Amino acid sequence: MKANDFRELSLDELKAREKDLREEIFNLRFRLATGQLENTAKVSLAKRDLARLLTVLNEKQTQA
Repeated sequence: MKANDFRELSLDELKAREKDLREEIFNLRFRLATGQLENTAKVSLAKRDLARLLTVLNEKQTQA
């Protein structure tokens, strides 16, 4: 997702999405360690999405 897409979400939706992304990263890292992950770029993309989300979440909390 792009940062603009995250900016359209509410605080509750952002926190729920953060939880989902953290779980996804955990599962991807687990699959990577066990050799079941074919596309290793998914880990980097998920981390990048989480960083974008945390940035937008921090912006919204600072404004409030």
